[in-house]
Amino acid sequence: MHVVVLGAGYAGVTLTRKLEDALPPEVDLTIVDEADDHLVQHEVHRVIRRPSITDAIEVPLASLFDRAEVITAHVKGVDTNANEVELDTDETLSYDYSALCLGAETAFYDLPGVEEHGLPLKSVADAEAIRERALDLFDGDEPASIVVGGAGLSGVQVAGELAALADEEGASDHIDITLLEQLDSVAPAFPEAFQDAVADELTKRDIEIRTETAVTEATDSTVATRHEATGETDELDAELFVWTGGIAGSDAMAGDRPVVRRDLRLTNSTFALGDTARVVDADGEAVPASASAAIRAANPAAENIAKLAKWELADSEGFEPELTPFRFNVPGWIVSVGDGAVAQVGPEVVTGNAAKALKASVGAGYLSSIHAVQKATELVGEELEA
Repeated sequence: MHVVVLGAGYAGVTLTRKLEDALPPEVDLTIVDEADDHLVQHEVHRVIRRPSITDAIEVPLASLFDRAEVITAHVKGVDTNANEVELDTDETLSYDYSALCLGAETAFYDLPGVEEHGLPLKSVADAEAIRERALDLFDGDEPASIVVGGAGLSGVQVAGELAALADEEGASDHIDITLLEQLDSVAPAFPEAFQDAVADELTKRDIEIRTETAVTEATDSTVATRHEATGETDELDAELFVWTGGIAGSDAMAGDRPVVRRDLRLTNSTFALGDTARVVDADGEAVPASASAAIRAANPAAENIAKLAKWELADSEGFEPELTPFRFNVPGWIVSVGDGAVAQVGPEVVTGNAAKALKASVGAGYLSSIHAVQKATELVGEELEA
């Protein structure tokens, strides 16, 4: 029997580690990813201001697993009817059970010029490109404008890092930063008190917030917008344009993010979790695409795959085992805004040093959970310095 995990992000790494313990020893386990390293994605924005953090947020995949075979390859396609995976190495993997943990790509929605001129933030290389362009603008006294499209957590963190970098470089007096959001608030998927605190932190850093404002087009020096309520159009100068305005499925999924429900099952033998899928949990609630959701979904997914594998190996008759439902419960949310942070724990929202300490502990706690303890220590130091 062969179990294959596709993707080594939060969902894929956490799931594979759990499957190493849960699966019977006779089951072969494979994880596939196009990179040799696991990236702590929610910290990648820090590279814009602190390139040295890269060492702390990249973990060699080979160091994370005791049992699973690691294949470095790009997943070109998945045939969930035939239980086959096509790789760019011209190899085809067959599986008895698989989990799609391929993450998501940046969605550009066919907006004219946005993909061509908007820098995304999905990798260390993306963050380095944003940093390089920003430093070019900061070097001198010429006024310049930066536009960030999309005020989810990623957009908020990019805007905050750029504002802090401008301040460190002595460029705040001639750099304008504008954060655009199509919906009616920053961090629109999160509780209102959290949204308000995030907006306050952005405003303290002289970041202009424009909500209900959709990007309609981009050039190499401008971003065109339309106000969702009034229809009023505008054109913003943008010597640097960063786009964090949405996500789409991976190429292997033809850009789709399929819906999966409480058992995380896409087909009888294929599961999907993390940003790869649009997950509806056991309470019928849509689960936000986030690191915390991906990590938490790995536990029921591992339980369910292990239950099915054991049931099949035992040649059991009758109905398959009852599967564990995924219920998304999270104690709170946290986001960094430059040298500050906002955290919500239960109903309470905190900022300042308490929030920054929580932010540092989240990434370190995750790295410790996958036994990358040295990386966790490095990350705490980098976060506290930031």
